[in-house]
Amino acid sequence: MILTVTLNTALDITYQVPRLRAHTTHRVTEVTERPGGKGLNVARVLAALGHRTVVTGFAGGVTGTVLRERLAELGGGVTDALVPIAGTTRRTVGVVDADSGDSTQLNEPGPIVTTPEWSAFLGSYAELLREASAVALCGSLPPGVPVGTYARLIREARVAGVPTLLDTSGEPLRRGIAARPDIVKPNADELAGLTGSTEPLRAARDARRRGARAVAASLGADGMLAVTPEGTWRAAPPHRLVGNPTGAGDSAVAGLLSGLVEGVPWPDRLARAVALSAAAVRAPVAGEFDRVTYEELLGRVEVTESPAA
Repeated sequence: MILTVTLNTALDITYQVPRLRAHTTHRVTEVTERPGGKGLNVARVLAALGHRTVVTGFAGGVTGTVLRERLAELGGGVTDALVPIAGTTRRTVGVVDADSGDSTQLNEPGPIVTTPEWSAFLGSYAELLREASAVALCGSLPPGVPVGTYARLIREARVAGVPTLLDTSGEPLRRGIAARPDIVKPNADELAGLTGSTEPLRAARDARRRGARAVAASLGADGMLAVTPEGTWRAAPPHRLVGNPTGAGDSAVAGLLSGLVEGVPWPDRLARAVALSAAAVRAPVAGEFDRVTYEELLGRVEVTESPAA
């Protein structure tokens, strides 16, 4: 079982409009509503790849109830182990411009998590670790959750012998990486914010020195860079795909995590992550990918090895 942790879950609402223009009224042509937050998106992709997945984190209020209902409707191998809270789960609104394929994202703040609710989560997390083959720790932290939370969860997973993947930003990333996760997956901006370097290879090597066993950095349309104990590789799709990029990074996390539990070599793991990320751009909402596109791209992703430092 793969466990994904999403402490700041969300109900994702996506609006499709013919063309997005500032300071005007828009007629929405399509509305979709899905359970969201990075870890939930990762779990849905993992389930589509055939992995049994459990999601944990927090859900509360009317929005949290709707989120859990939508999660149950999806089925497909994702088990709900979310911890109930009194606060109301946030919503995120994505507006997709059908003309350009660009997406504009509006993210509400998360609910306040109380001390008893946090203690209940920690107890549940410890129980779930007993069955987990890997853990993904994803996204932002809601108010009330300590900033060093991911570092604590990584250490607890290591004691349990469970590998971890960390996908967050800012201070939670800085503290989390010091706890020595097996993989961190920042994008280029997050990597630069962590290390102060805008050169991806230099920054990824710096991130490894800060504690990460392996760094897999998303480079947008240019693919991914992985700096690992086994070597350093870059992977790029054969061409750029137009569509909704929201959730592409979460699909890449699913590719990395599935490759980890399956024991796939890093070059193949990276190719899978890039193909899934590109295929997610062709899906209408986060947490999904176009399978035909994925299968077409998987064998065409170019993976090149970089010389050792």
